[in-house]
Amino acid sequence: MSGRGEGGSARWAPYLVAVLAAVASVLSLMPRPASGAPARTADYVIIAGAAGLRWDDVNPTDTPTVWKLAGSGSIGALSVRSAHRPTCPGDGWLTVGAGTYAARTSGRVDGACPPLAVGLDHPGAGGAFLSDAERQRIVSLNRDLPWGAQPGVLAESVRCTTTIGPGAALAAARPFGRIDWYSDTLPDHPAELLAGCMMSIVDLGTVAGDRAARRAAARAVDARLAQVVAARPPRSLLLLAGVSDSGTDARLHVALAQGPGYTGGLLTSPSTGRAGYLQLTDLAPTTLAALRRPTPSTLFVGSPAVVAGGRPASLTAAVRRLDDADRKVVVQRPMAGRFFTVLALFQLALFVAAIPLLRRARRPAGPVAPVPNPPWFERGVEVLLVAAALAVPGALVAGLVPWWRTPVPEVLFGIVTLAVVGAATAAVTVVGTRRRVLGPLGGVAGLVAVVMAADVLTGSRLQLNSVVGYSAAAGGQFAGLAAVGFGVFTAGALVAAGCVAQHVVRQWRPVVFAVIGGTAVLVAGSPYLGADAAGAVGLTAGVCVAAAMSTGGWLTFPRIAWALLAGIAVTSAFALLDMHRPVSQRGSVGRFLSHLGDGTGRLVLHPIESDNVVATATSPLTLLVFGAAVMLFFALLRPWGGLKRLFGLYPAVRASLAGTAVATVIAGLLQGAGLTTAGGATTTVLPLAVLAALRVQRHADERTPAVTVDPTGATVAEGGEPAAGGGEPAAGGEPTPGGGRPATRPGAPEIAPA
Repeated sequence: MSGRGEGGSARWAPYLVAVLAAVASVLSLMPRPASGAPARTADYVIIAGAAGLRWDDVNPTDTPTVWKLAGSGSIGALSVRSAHRPTCPGDGWLTVGAGTYAARTSGRVDGACPPLAVGLDHPGAGGAFLSDAERQRIVSLNRDLPWGAQPGVLAESVRCTTTIGPGAALAAARPFGRIDWYSDTLPDHPAELLAGCMMSIVDLGTVAGDRAARRAAARAVDARLAQVVAARPPRSLLLLAGVSDSGTDARLHVALAQGPGYTGGLLTSPSTGRAGYLQLTDLAPTTLAALRRPTPSTLFVGSPAVVAGGRPASLTAAVRRLDDADRKVVVQRPMAGRFFTVLALFQLALFVAAIPLLRRARRPAGPVAPVPNPPWFERGVEVLLVAAALAVPGALVAGLVPWWRTPVPEVLFGIVTLAVVGAATAAVTVVGTRRRVLGPLGGVAGLVAVVMAADVLTGSRLQLNSVVGYSAAAGGQFAGLAAVGFGVFTAGALVAAGCVAQHVVRQWRPVVFAVIGGTAVLVAGSPYLGADAAGAVGLTAGVCVAAAMSTGGWLTFPRIAWALLAGIAVTSAFALLDMHRPVSQRGSVGRFLSHLGDGTGRLVLHPIESDNVVATATSPLTLLVFGAAVMLFFALLRPWGGLKRLFGLYPAVRASLAGTAVATVIAGLLQGAGLTTAGGATTTVLPLAVLAALRVQRHADERTPAVTVDPTGATVAEGGEPAAGGGEPAAGGEPTPGGGRPATRPGAPEIAPA
C-alpha cells in the first residue's frame, strides 16, 4: 500500500509542480497599482507648441524663459510620432487635437518639411473656420488610416478654446471646422485673451534650419513664450512642447510642464512607462485631466503625464541627459538597419559554409570514405557559429560604453561589440564545453537568457535607443523587451530549458519547462519588467507546446488538447487581470478586449495588421528567417544534415526548438512586429542547431556502451543510462549514438557527458 501511495505521489508530483508554476506565472502578472496624475488645482491649461524645438536649442542665453520654466517645472523628452513619417508641423498639431495619431501631410517628404499653410475662413469677429478644402483634405487623409483619428476631439471636450496661430488652429478646430476664438498672431497684451477660455493653444513658431537659423528661431520662440508666461492666468498649467520634427529625421523634442502638480522631477506617463519620456498623444489627456474633464479613452491612445523621480539636481545636467538621448537616437536608427543586414548576411554565409562539414561529418558505411574535414576549418566554423549566436546580446551589452558620443560611433560600436562577443565566445568554447554535444547549445542559450533578463531586471536601460532595441523617437515602445529582444530571450530561455530537461528523468521534463518557462513569462509579461503582454501570451503557448513534446514523440491529439487547455487557461487569466487595470495602463490584450466590448476592435486590429506588413517587408531579419527555412528543409533535415538525429537523441531539445518557433511567431503577430521577433530568435537558435547537428554527426560512428539488464527488466547502459541503440539518453548523460560500430575515424574524440 505504501509503495502504491508513493508511486501515485511520484506520478502526480510533476503535474502539481507544473500547475503551481503556471499559477505563479499568472499571479506575477498582476497589474501595477493605479498611479493617477498629480492632484490638480488648475483652472486653465495653456498648450504652447513650437515645431522642431529640441533640448539642444535650450540654454540660459538664447532661451532664458524656457530655461527658467525648466528649472521650476517638470521636463522630459517628447516623442512626436504621428500618422505620417516624418511628423511635419501640420501632422504634429493635428495629432495634439485628435489625441491619437493623425496626418495632414500627404506623400513623401524629402529634406525639410514644407511650410505650414492652413486654409482659414473668418466669418465673424473672434472665431474662424477651417476652409472647406482644408477640412476635406484632413478628413480624406485620416479616413482610411488605421488609428481612427477624429480631429477636434480635444476641443469638443471643453466649452471653448482660445487659439493663437495657424498650427494651433489645426489642433483647436472642432470636427465641423469651427475655431471658437482665433488670432493669427500673439497680441502685445494677451492676458484677456488667455483668460477667456479654460484651454488655450498657442503656436509659438517653428525652429528649423542650420545652427545659426535655429538659434535665431529659438530666440523668437522664447520671446513669444515670455509674453504668454507674463499674461497667463492664475492657477494655470503651462505645457510647452516641440510638437513636430522639422526635417526627415525623427528626433526627441522638448516636453515641459509647469504649474499645479508639476513643480519638479521628470515627466512620464503610463503610455511610455519610462521616466523622462512623453508622447505627443499624451498632451490631450494631460490637459483634460488637469481641467478635471472626462477623457474619451476609446479615442485617445495616450495617458495623462505624471511626475517621476530620478532628475539630476543640476538643471544643466538634466538638460544634458535629455539632449544626450536625442543624440543617441540620431545615430541609432541607421546603424540598426546596417547591423541586422550585416548579421543576416553573415549568418547565411556561415550556414552555407557549414553544409560541406555536415556532409562529411559522418563516415559512410561503405569502404570508401570522403576526405575528412580539415580540423582548423571545423574548429573555425564552430567558433563562428557560437559567435553568431551571441551577436545580438553582445551588441546590447555594447551599450554600456557611450559609443554614440564619439565622432566615429559606428567604429567604436563595432569594436566594443566584437570585443564582447569574442570574450563570451571564448568563455563558452573553452570552459568545459569543447567536446560535448549539448555544451555550446545549453551554454550559449543560458548566457543569452541571463543577459537579456539582467537588462530587463535593471530597467531595460540597454534596450532603450539601442541598435538592437527600440527608438524612443519612433514611438510605440519605451520600456521592456523589444521585439528582437523578446525573440532572443525566448530562444535562450526555452533552449536552455530543453538542455536542462534532457538531464532529468522523462516524467519531470514538463516540470522543467513549466518552471523555467513560467519564470520567462514573468520576466517578459510583468508590467514591472518586460511589460510585453502580447509576448507573454505567445510565450505561454510556446511553453505549453514544448512541455507536451518534451517526453518524446510528436504532438498527438491528447497532447495538443492539454497544451491548448493550459495555454487558454493561463492566457485567459492574464487577460482578465489585464482588463482590471486602469484604462491607461492596459496592455495590448486588455485594450483589444475592451475595444471588442464597445465595438471598436478595428482600432486595435488594423494598426497591428499594418505594422505586421511593414515590419515583415522592411526588416533585414525577414531575409534571415526565409534563409533559415531554406537551410532547415534542404540541409539540416536531410539524412546527412544531422538535425533528425539530434531530435531523435534529444527530444527535450526538439521540444524547445518547436516551442521557440510557436512562441515567437505568435508573439510577433500580436506585437505587430511581423517576422522580426522570429528573426531575433533565429539569430540565436539556428547557429546553435547547426553546431549541435555537426557534433552529433561527428560522434555518430562511436561505439555504443555495453549494456546490462537491471532487476526491473529495463536495458541499462554503463553508468545507469538506458541503452537506446542510438536513441535517447537518460538523465545525466549523452546519448548512445552508435549502432554498435566502433569508431574508425582517426583521432575521434570520446563522448563526454553533456
